[in-house]
Amino acid sequence: MNIDLWNYWHFAFIGAVVYFASGSILWGFFAAVICYIITLIMADYTADKFQGFYEKMEGISIPQPFCAGFVPFAIVINKALDKIPGFNKLNIDAEGMKKKFGLLGEPLFLGILVGCGIAALSCRNGQELVDKIPYILGLGIKMGAVMELIPRVTALFIEGLKPISDATRELIAKKFKGAVGLNIGMSPALVIGHPATLVVSLLLIPVTILLAVVLPGNEFLPLASLAGMFYLFLLVLPITKGNIVKTFIIGLVVLIMGLYFVTDLAPYFTQAAHDVYAKTQDAAVNIPDGFEGGALDFASSPFAWIIFHLTYTFKYIGSAILVLCTLFLMILNRRAIVKYQKSVKAEAEANK
Repeated sequence: MNIDLWNYWHFAFIGAVVYFASGSILWGFFAAVICYIITLIMADYTADKFQGFYEKMEGISIPQPFCAGFVPFAIVINKALDKIPGFNKLNIDAEGMKKKFGLLGEPLFLGILVGCGIAALSCRNGQELVDKIPYILGLGIKMGAVMELIPRVTALFIEGLKPISDATRELIAKKFKGAVGLNIGMSPALVIGHPATLVVSLLLIPVTILLAVVLPGNEFLPLASLAGMFYLFLLVLPITKGNIVKTFIIGLVVLIMGLYFVTDLAPYFTQAAHDVYAKTQDAAVNIPDGFEGGALDFASSPFAWIIFHLTYTFKYIGSAILVLCTLFLMILNRRAIVKYQKSVKAEAEANK
C-alpha cells in the first residue's frame, strides 16, 4: 500500500508531459497509470532486499519510479561486474572507505573537498581564485555540513514516519484478514542519509557536470536537478550490497543514459512548462526564449523515457506493448505474493 503521497507527482509528471505533447488527457492518464502499476510491482520486487539492507525498515517498500527505474540496469551491470576476475572480491563500503582511507574516506571530509573543488572550478583565472578563497572555503564547509547533517535528519524522519507505517499496516491487516507480507510504501527520504548514498552522490556530482559538458549530443546541463541524484542509489545499494565502487559505476552508466533521456524529452518538458506559465504566471516555470528545460529527476529515469515514447511516439502499438508487459509483470508479482503467503502460513502451521 503506497502512502507516499508526496511522490505521487512522479506519476503525474509523466502523465502531464504525455498530455501536453499529445493534447489528449486520456493518453496522459494512461501513461500515469501504467507508470504507477509498474512502480508498485518494482516496490514489491525490491522490498526484501531493501528491508534486509537498511536498518529498521521492516514492512516498508519504496514505490517511487525514479528510484525503481534504475533497478533493472543495476541488476544487469552488477552481475556483469561480478564476472570480471577479482572484481567480485572487491568489496568497499562506506565503513571500509573510512578504514582504508582514514580521514579521506569520511563523508564530511569528502563534502568539504568536493565543495571546495566545485567552487574553485567557477573561477576564470588565478587572481579570481585568490579573491574567492572565502567563497570557496564557505561552499566546502556547507557541503561538508550537508554530508554530516543529512544522516541525522534522516534518523528523525524514521522516528516520525515509522509509527505511521506500523499503524497503517495494522489497519490494513484488520481489514484484510490473512494478508501476509504486507508492505507499506514510504518516502525514499527515509534512507537518503545512508553513508554510501552520500559518498557516491557527492563523487558523481562533479563527474555529471563534466559529462554534461563533454558528451556529444547532450544539451542538458544539470544544476538544481543535482539535488535529486541522492535518490538514484537508494534501491541500487541493496543490489550491490553497499559496494561503493560498483554503485559508482552503475551510477555513471545510468547518468550518461539519463542525460540523453533528458535531452530527448526537453522539448516536451518545455512545452508543458510554457503552458503552465501562460496559465499561472509562476516565474518558477518560466523558461526563457531560446532555452529548453529538463529535470534529472524524473526525466532521466528509463521509466519516464520508455513510457513516454511508447505512449506518444508509437501510440496504439506502443500502448499495447505497455499493457501486455504490465499484465505479464502483474501476473508474475501475484504468483510471487501467493507463493510467499503460502510459505509463511505453512511455516506457521509447522511451528504450532
